[in-house]
Amino acid sequence: MTPTDDKALAHIHLLTERYPVLECCKESILRAYRLMEQSYLSQHKLLVAGNGGSAADSEHIVGELMKGFKLPRPIDGELSKACQDIDMQMGTTIAEHLQGALPAIALTGHPGLSTAYMNDCVPELVFAQQMLGFGQAGDTFLAISTSGNSKNILYAAVVAKAKGVKIIGLTGSRDSKLAALADVCIQVPETETYKVQELHLPVYHCLCLMLEDRFFGEK
Repeated sequence: MTPTDDKALAHIHLLTERYPVLECCKESILRAYRLMEQSYLSQHKLLVAGNGGSAADSEHIVGELMKGFKLPRPIDGELSKACQDIDMQMGTTIAEHLQGALPAIALTGHPGLSTAYMNDCVPELVFAQQMLGFGQAGDTFLAISTSGNSKNILYAAVVAKAKGVKIIGLTGSRDSKLAALADVCIQVPETETYKVQELHLPVYHCLCLMLEDRFFGEK
């Protein structure tokens, strides 16, 4: 167990104190965190997708990672200086207000591309097309599906696996095709869609808190 794991486990412990029903997910949450941590350590990114409420969750996750969540995230001093060297006034504003980011893309967030693809091609491949374009070996794909059997998510997962992108599933408790494809699957202990979604939020908040602590917390 490393100091990094100790800090991550502290977040998981707080999560399960607040949501005891998630005790069964502790190991899979830690394994998912480790995949995301390794991806960021190797200068890669997170791709996220889901449908309906899970599409909103995808955007929510990206928002927590691409800007400050709980901790201050001052940007790199060299970048600040480079911006100020280009333009002192604008560079100073940038240095004072930009926040450190963990690169993340929601595949749900490109309506022009998505609607064009769904109109012109095969609608169920809409996320797979973006995985083809964005995904690189070393990235991580957080695939959110309450059933674990959403076809557009599964097609994207197949492309991700073929490209060497690690897959984290976030589903309900039932076994599913996504659970079988994923490197790690966090299966929250509910089956009804809205109840599954209610547990997804604290899980992904916990993951975002762990990542922020790892990359922007006290060393």
